[in-house]
Amino acid sequence: MEVYLDNSATTKCTKTVVEKMNHSMLEVYGNPSSLHTIGMLAEKEMKEAKTILATTLKVKEKEIFFTSGGTESDNLAIIGAARAAVRRGRHLITTRIEHPAVLETMRYLEGEGFEVTYLPVNEHGVLSLEDLIHSIRKDTILISVMHTNNEIGALQPVHEIGTWLKENRQDIIFHVDAVQGYGKARIYPARSGIDLLSVSAHKIHGPKGVGFLYCSEKTRIVPLLFGGGQQNAIRPGTENVAGIAGLAQAALEIYKNLEEDVARMNRLRQLLITEACKQEGVTVNGATECAPHIVSLSVADVRSEVLLHALESEGIYISSGSACASNHPSVSETLKAIGLKKELLDKTVRFSLSNTTTEEEIRYTISKLYDMIPMLRKFTRH
Repeated sequence: MEVYLDNSATTKCTKTVVEKMNHSMLEVYGNPSSLHTIGMLAEKEMKEAKTILATTLKVKEKEIFFTSGGTESDNLAIIGAARAAVRRGRHLITTRIEHPAVLETMRYLEGEGFEVTYLPVNEHGVLSLEDLIHSIRKDTILISVMHTNNEIGALQPVHEIGTWLKENRQDIIFHVDAVQGYGKARIYPARSGIDLLSVSAHKIHGPKGVGFLYCSEKTRIVPLLFGGGQQNAIRPGTENVAGIAGLAQAALEIYKNLEEDVARMNRLRQLLITEACKQEGVTVNGATECAPHIVSLSVADVRSEVLLHALESEGIYISSGSACASNHPSVSETLKAIGLKKELLDKTVRFSLSNTTTEEEIRYTISKLYDMIPMLRKFTRH
């Protein structure tokens, strides 16, 4: 039996997404900048995709810019907005548990002379709105806070932050990394005071290498790339039409039965937590009110890599942390930020569900955890 529980790293494309992309590559293969019929068909494909994506967020089509994925969207949003607003100030605010695409971008900007405040979170991984407000200065120009933490599933108060900014500091640009939140919740940037929002296709059963950035029409950003002037010169370069078509199809499907899917994932998530934590030394990281698809478990006396490979031998695929940091293994900043005991930092694994995960798969995983954890502890060297 194969049980794929690493959906926060990437998801499997649906058959209809693949069919949509196949049609785009074989039938709508023109350059969308070309003036002939084939090119115009490709342009039409992109316009239809923009309509679908804009509808999911209840924003304007002209506020959607296609990118190569979440990392580029984060970079374009943060660097583009900071450079555009540099005359007003150089102070940026983020949290200590952001994705590397945000944290590394902030560190890069520090090298350009910007000053960054990295805010702490509580033991559940949640930012305090009060702490954020107190950190705001006259020269603050941008705040970047993720919607959903990719390691423990903590949900940040982005609506409350955006609402406060709209009422008190409209001059500050608010960016939200929604890579793990899009497709798991209804997100309406205009209502929540969000100026910039990053999304990636491969987290919602779409293709890898494509995503988009929502940029409100009142928000000015400068481009990072220069070339043919596509997408109003904000993100030039010939567009990945097939990928864009796949992204839009995936978005259409993920939001079709969102509430039912989220409710089911929440039930399965709670089942996994309840049963797994019945074992001695197994604890969950994060609050009860978390994203519906992420479970972070610490297993005392069992290293994460050992448990990961033991489960893999039984056809169960999980993660020992963020996939984006797997090529540069280090102690998780998120786990350190929530104050996890030092001895558990390398004994924590992540299970991440999708709308296709079944109860049978979760119960199979639980049964294997029951078998493996006591056995693996017997081989632990003290």
